[in-house]
Amino acid sequence: MKIREAKNCGSFYPCNIKELDNLIDIFNNALNSAKEIQHKLQIKPKAIISPHAGYIYSGFSANFAHRILANQKVKRVVVIGPSHHIYFEGISGSFFNYYQTPYGKLEIDIPYLNVIHKTFKLKFEKQAHSLEHSTETQMPLISKYQPNVKVIELIYGKADYKELAKIIKWLLQDSLTSVVISTDLSHFHTQDKASMLDGICLEGIKKLDNNLLDIGCEACGIVGVKALIESAKSLNLKSEILDYRTSAEVTKDTKKVVGYTSVAIY
Repeated sequence: MKIREAKNCGSFYPCNIKELDNLIDIFNNALNSAKEIQHKLQIKPKAIISPHAGYIYSGFSANFAHRILANQKVKRVVVIGPSHHIYFEGISGSFFNYYQTPYGKLEIDIPYLNVIHKTFKLKFEKQAHSLEHSTETQMPLISKYQPNVKVIELIYGKADYKELAKIIKWLLQDSLTSVVISTDLSHFHTQDKASMLDGICLEGIKKLDNNLLDIGCEACGIVGVKALIESAKSLNLKSEILDYRTSAEVTKDTKKVVGYTSVAIY
């Protein structure tokens, strides 16, 4: 039995279940009390875009997306994120048996992953999966809200977004499958510049227009975002921006901020 261990537990999110539940309760209490976003909580997404920083910075935004992703009852969730630690070309699948989270193990849907591999010729870059936080940070929230689903982790290195879009479009046409695209937005600009650059990203995502993203979007997972936009547009899906924030809300440092967003595709 091969387990993808939770190597970022304790740094990006709490390892202790009580601490993690308390943090999620804080996020949900804020969501429940915000009258202007109650309609968004009813969306049933086929896919979400979710950030992957430490939960103290981007957890509210990520929790928002994963909470409503659970509105759509599915068999599996495919989490797609960029490689931060290992350089490789192409797309790698997580050929493990289980994915460890603080809430317990999530089963990896190996039979379905084998079908994806056979259809789209995936790689298995084991080192890319061992420490990758862009995908791992999504798993505790999946386990919290959808404890009975199976998961698949896809990590991309140097990849053409149009090739990834073929996989995502194929996945989105399966009623039993949801997709999570992991990305943060701009990094280490002033608050004003980050708002400008991230505004370009948000406008492109909102309009499902990759040409807008090409103007100046600095998302670290832009390959995944563009692939999702390409797929959603071809399937006549809609986009709803759920949340946008920067690290300055926590650190109070407006000189070097990181931007985060969560989005529903439905």
